[in-house]
Amino acid sequence: MGITKETQQKIVDAAIIVFNEDFSAPLERVAEKSSITRRTLHRYFKDREALLAYCEKDMQQNCKKAMNDAMESSDVPLKKLEEMLYAAIDCGAKYAFFHKLHHRDGHRHNQNDRNCATYEAINNRCRQLILQLQEDGYISKRLTVDWVLAFLTSVVATTINTGLLGNQTKINLKECAWFSFSKGIGV
Repeated sequence: MGITKETQQKIVDAAIIVFNEDFSAPLERVAEKSSITRRTLHRYFKDREALLAYCEKDMQQNCKKAMNDAMESSDVPLKKLEEMLYAAIDCGAKYAFFHKLHHRDGHRHNQNDRNCATYEAINNRCRQLILQLQEDGYISKRLTVDWVLAFLTSVVATTINTGLLGNQTKINLKECAWFSFSKGIGV
């Protein structure tokens, strides 16, 4: 069996889900989640660090594109924020894990690191949008930008976790997420 992009992506997607739930999870859990053997996993990734690096690159590309598309989706700032929330939800575990990697204990943020720079660029665009929405009176000025961003991340995580339970449709989940988030920030 040769190395295929499909299997590689299956491993990466499984790793993101597994490591998002438990960062210290063994590679056996990733192999199990991928429905492959550990030996096959090592044909694609020599070790945990190589797999994590590839996961981070994958998340960076996907989240960056989704968030940039959301930011360009409208000229209306409030609609941009709503679309950013939906983009983060659509990225799912990739968004959640990307965020966790940049906020975990021991992470040394480095502007020269491409992943950190990408995260920072996305984060800065979000911050500017939130500040603009505060100036326009849509978001309460009593809330800090950091609080609004943390709240957005928690709403995304709640939406992802609720979706894993399978009790609601994705559209209904997004509606619930926007309702909760928008009311929580004073919209």
